[in-house]
Amino acid sequence: MTDMILNVSLVPASEVLSRIVDSIVETVNAAKDVLIEKENFAELSTYLERIVPILTELSKKNMNASGSLKNAIDILIREIKVAKELVLDCRKRNKVYLLVNCRKIVKSLEQTTREISRALGLIPLASLDLSTGITEEISKLQDNMLRAEFKAAVAEEDIMEKIESGIRERTVDRSYANNLLVLIAEAVGIPRVHSALKKEFEEFKNEIEETKLNKDKAEAVQMDQIIALLGRADVASSPKEKEMKYFIKRNSLGSQPLEPLQSFYCPITGEVMVDPVETSSGQTFERSAIQKWFADGNTICPLTVTPLDISILRPNKTLRQSIEEWKDRNTMITIASMKTKLPSDDEQEVLHSLSQLKELCEERDLHREWVVLEDYIAILIKILATKNRDIRNHVLVILCILARDSNDSKEKIAHTENAIESIVKSLARRIGESKLAVALLLELSKSEVVRHYIGKAQGCILLLVTMTGQEDTQAAQDAKELLENLSFLDQNVVQMAKANYFRPLLLRLSSGPENVKMIMAMTLAEMELSDHNKLILFENGVLGPLIQLVTHDNVEAKIVAVKALRNLSTLPQISLLMVREGAAGSLLDLLDLHSTSSPSLREHVAATIMNLAISTAAEEASQTELSLFKSDKDLFRLFSLINLTGPDVQQSILRTFHAMCQTQSATDLRSKLRQFSAVHVLVQLCELENATVRANAVKLFCCLAADGDDGMLSEHVNQRCIETLVGIIKSSNDNEEITAAVGIIANLPMDQTQITQWLLDAGALQVIFRFLSDGNYTGSGRNHLTENAAGAIRRFTVTMNLEWQKRAAEAGIIPVLVQLLDSGTALTKRYAATSLTQFSESSVMLSKPIKKHGGLWCWSAPPETPCPVHMGICAVESSFCLLEADAVQPLVRVLGEPDIGACEASLQALLTLIDDQRLQNGSKVLAEANAIAAIIRLLGSPSTQLQEKSLNALERIFRLVEFKQQYGASAQIFLVDITQRGNSAMKSLAAKILGHLNVLHDQSSYF
Repeated sequence: MTDMILNVSLVPASEVLSRIVDSIVETVNAAKDVLIEKENFAELSTYLERIVPILTELSKKNMNASGSLKNAIDILIREIKVAKELVLDCRKRNKVYLLVNCRKIVKSLEQTTREISRALGLIPLASLDLSTGITEEISKLQDNMLRAEFKAAVAEEDIMEKIESGIRERTVDRSYANNLLVLIAEAVGIPRVHSALKKEFEEFKNEIEETKLNKDKAEAVQMDQIIALLGRADVASSPKEKEMKYFIKRNSLGSQPLEPLQSFYCPITGEVMVDPVETSSGQTFERSAIQKWFADGNTICPLTVTPLDISILRPNKTLRQSIEEWKDRNTMITIASMKTKLPSDDEQEVLHSLSQLKELCEERDLHREWVVLEDYIAILIKILATKNRDIRNHVLVILCILARDSNDSKEKIAHTENAIESIVKSLARRIGESKLAVALLLELSKSEVVRHYIGKAQGCILLLVTMTGQEDTQAAQDAKELLENLSFLDQNVVQMAKANYFRPLLLRLSSGPENVKMIMAMTLAEMELSDHNKLILFENGVLGPLIQLVTHDNVEAKIVAVKALRNLSTLPQISLLMVREGAAGSLLDLLDLHSTSSPSLREHVAATIMNLAISTAAEEASQTELSLFKSDKDLFRLFSLINLTGPDVQQSILRTFHAMCQTQSATDLRSKLRQFSAVHVLVQLCELENATVRANAVKLFCCLAADGDDGMLSEHVNQRCIETLVGIIKSSNDNEEITAAVGIIANLPMDQTQITQWLLDAGALQVIFRFLSDGNYTGSGRNHLTENAAGAIRRFTVTMNLEWQKRAAEAGIIPVLVQLLDSGTALTKRYAATSLTQFSESSVMLSKPIKKHGGLWCWSAPPETPCPVHMGICAVESSFCLLEADAVQPLVRVLGEPDIGACEASLQALLTLIDDQRLQNGSKVLAEANAIAAIIRLLGSPSTQLQEKSLNALERIFRLVEFKQQYGASAQIFLVDITQRGNSAMKSLAAKILGHLNVLHDQSSYF
């Protein structure tokens, strides 16, 4: 712009101002992309943007180029040009170069801002017809720009002070240079990786070469000093370059250390000086020694005895440099000569040499660099194989010191044969050694290159995870930090998860890229997780990311997420949370045939829903209301898929409904399933060849048959179904399937004689009886199978069919039923007593009359003993007599048990002995078995039905005087209580008995 405006007087002022505005706009836009001093450039841009409307307004006026206006325009042209060039420089030049020139840049910004302010002050406002607003804005802007102060950022100033201090103190420490370069990288936004730092440093050196070509000598000298300081950093030269320089110098020194010069000794301490200072007398002393001399009140020179100005202590830099060079020479020779001592068989000598080496490494990073260049690392790694723990500990400490602040050393350790493996072995040793080993590995892991080696070392990650639980907090913390460093690789994260360290996996699962999320989900899907680990994952938020992944458009992502959920959902806490968050509905949508064509996905979805159902059923059993599905529509959708999917999905769906139907509150669900024609579907599935699907179908069928409508069951159960069920009982190897099949038979309508005949024709009686009589049959479901078998046997003992009863009796069922009264569960006892009742009801017609003998008694056979109740000849198999079967006492014992159903069934069986004309004889038998006393106790039962049965029995028994007299008194208290608390029918019956006992008058109002 300014090249085109050589003489303002030749171009109209308005046009010049317009061009200045254009240049300002360009400068402001360019300033948005500067690499350094962004805030300062933003402040300048703000001022420039405020100038634009002022210059635009002035360009509209007819102005003569007066002297002051011409000067103002000239300044604006010049300073805008300076600002623009500075902006362009700060956009394209090397970042390190810009940072070390930050003060210069800031000074230039401030100077330009003030010059522009001066230009605004030269505009002849009085001679121009400007609005009051514009005039005030010019005045305000001029004042703001004049007062503006630009400063480098605090971080930049801190870096510049460190650079100046390093140059001033002639700092040659590598760590100082490394740290300084890291600070520079952070300040200007350079990645801290080795390659990026090296590239930036090389560009910085090239910038300096250009500066020298431009013959800016002062700047060139300053940059050379900065290069010398930063040149100590690892990125400044390659390991090969360092090695070459070192051996050229070391080979020039000889092999023997030199004695110190006399001038190196402090006259006061007699020791070689570290920080020599010169006094006003011209003599040199150790700083700390002469300061103590002055502190003790001395004011004369210890050597010349002349008065001293105690305020004058000048660093003797030349002498200090000579001492340091002497020390470096001797140290270099010492380090080179110690290598031969380390492989010694003398453990004490080795320990001494290692201690000396450790001290040298701790003194200066330059010593550490020499140790590495002398190839000590390989020697130290070999020594790690020694059996001496102290030697190993010394080696680990030295290696850690060498690795500190040097990526080159870290990489050299990693590249040494068996280095990482040897260090990892120390992780498994005693806490002191393992603590040193993990600290070393942590230091090494700060190099991205070395991290790859550490993660690959066999057993490393497992040992580190184990260490996270150490009582030593520092070792545990180092192990955790090292694991975090190693988690940059997905394969390491997977190994950590397999070692039960899940934090990195969960982090990637929730915030990693999609492909990484899938890897993490697959890891969870395929791992064998303990319930404890599942709980840890659950508590750390594993569900959210997985459920989110389920909604992904990618089918593979859905599959791995669902597989992981399937694995986790076997833990009830996780399943229940999934149910509460409505996951079942989302999973059901995935199971829909229209939503996915992936059989694998449907298989895992169905299995996950099954796990949710099992947990929900368990939760409902604890009386906590929780519903897996929100609507009947969802239930129907799921059940309708049974006939449309493969066997794996089928069995999961069947198990889902089986779990849901198990709870006491599932009556409504079972009813709905029956309405869905579930029984019809299950009957068909029971015929499948796939044993697993068939078994689950049988189990669900058993649930639905337990409280099903007799008419509905009769509608779907035909002879083929019966034959199928009996075939399952005969051939299945699944005890639960057998139990369920027997349970179905037990729950089929008892009044359907056709069903019983089909069962007999199929050989069901012998098969089912086998489970009651075979004492060799054992298993966790033994009791349940016995209950179902006892329930099924009832249909073969019904009183209406003597032929069935005889077949059952001949099979030996009655003695087994009697045994079950003592050994069975409460339900088994109830069923056994029911069958015995049915048998006993037929006894009266089957008992054979006693034949009368003719002729002389002396020639006749001995008379047969009649049954005390039936007064004929009874037998177990022919007349089913309870007395012959020794069933009375077991039945009486059941009367004393807490189960109401078993008591009621046993009482009913006993009462068959006093039916009709058998009252007198039967009562005697009951009395002898102590049954009447047990019946009286049942008057206090909480069951109204049991009380009524007992009252009816006692009303008949107490008609007989002998029993009224023997038991009346013991029954009285129960009877009186019933007259006060029972229902009207029971009150009347109790009062009637009390009348038998002469406690109440026959005309009592109770009657």
